[in-house]
Amino acid sequence: MYALELGGQDDRFAAAEAASAATGVEVVAPGLATATAITDRVRNLAYTHRASELVGTTDASVESARVLLDAASFEREGTVAVRARTVRDTTNIDTQRAERELGQALVNRGYAVDLDDPDHELRAIFSADTCVVGWLEIESVRDYGTRKPTDRPFFQPGGMDPLLARALVNLAGARPGATLLDPMCGTGGVLIEAGLVGATAYGADAQRKMARGAAKNLDRYLGDETEWATLRGDATHLPFPDSSIDAVVFDAPYGRQSKIANLDLDDLVAGALAEARRAAGRAVVVGDRSWAAEARDAGWTVEDEFERRVHRSLDRHIAVLTEEDSPLDSA
Repeated sequence: MYALELGGQDDRFAAAEAASAATGVEVVAPGLATATAITDRVRNLAYTHRASELVGTTDASVESARVLLDAASFEREGTVAVRARTVRDTTNIDTQRAERELGQALVNRGYAVDLDDPDHELRAIFSADTCVVGWLEIESVRDYGTRKPTDRPFFQPGGMDPLLARALVNLAGARPGATLLDPMCGTGGVLIEAGLVGATAYGADAQRKMARGAAKNLDRYLGDETEWATLRGDATHLPFPDSSIDAVVFDAPYGRQSKIANLDLDDLVAGALAEARRAAGRAVVVGDRSWAAEARDAGWTVEDEFERRVHRSLDRHIAVLTEEDSPLDSA
C-alpha cells in the first residue's frame, strides 16, 4: 500500500488524476489518499506531490504515530530523516515534536539520522483525525512555473495554466506510447504537457495564426524529444482515420457564440465531440458550462465530471469521456 499526498483543494479531482498513475486510489482524509500500487508516472502528476510506501495509518496524534512506528516491521539500509507536516491547517499537531519523537524511534532501532541528505525519508502526514506514516518513494516534478503562458514564444490571453493542463492530459491517459490530440489547440498548452509526459501530441486550430504559434511553443518545450505536429483544421472534420488517436483533450470556446467556422457554439462543440468519438476512445472536454449532455448525444459515456472555480465569474466544467474497452482506462 502507498500513501499519496494530494495538492490543490479538490481531492476528488486530484484522486482521479492520481488513478492515471496508480491503482486502487481512495481518499482517506483531506489531502491524503491511499493506493494499492503505483507506477513511475507519479512523477508526472500535477495534483499529487508525493507517494510513500505506507507503514501504517492511525489517529492524528504524535503519541499514536510513535506507537505505530514502534510496532511496525520494516528494514532500510543507510541514513534516515523524518519529515512531518499538517494538511490545510486541519490539525494543530506540533510537527517539530513529531519529527523528534519519530526520529528517536528510528534511532532506537539503530538507524543513523542525516537531516541534510538522508538515504531514506520517513513522512508523517497529519490531516483532520488521521495520520499516515510512510517511506517516501516518489516525488512529482514541480516545474510548472517554467512554462507560464506569458513566458512562451507565442502568447494569447486566456491560455490554460500548465498545472491544470497536465492534470487534463493525465486524466485522458497521456503517457509514452499514447497519441493525444487537441482539436482546438490554441497556443498549445495542453499539447506541451502531453508531450512532456511522453505522448505523441497533435494539435489543430481553425486559425492559422494559432496553429503556427502553437508550433513555436511546442518547438521551445518539446523540440525533438517527442513527436508532435500542429495544423490548421476544423475540429468537426479532422484529417485522422477512425480510431487512430488514443485520447482527445480540448478546451471549448467560452461564451454562447463561436467565431470558428461560422458555427453556433453548440453546433461546434457537438460536432467536435462527435468527431473526437470517431477518432479516439477517450476524451476530456473543458468549458465554462457542462458539455456532458452533448457528449452523451455523441455516443460517449461520461466517466466523471468536475467543476473547478477559476474566479468569481468563471467556473470550469470538466467531463471525462470514455467508450467501452478504451485501452487507456487503467493505470
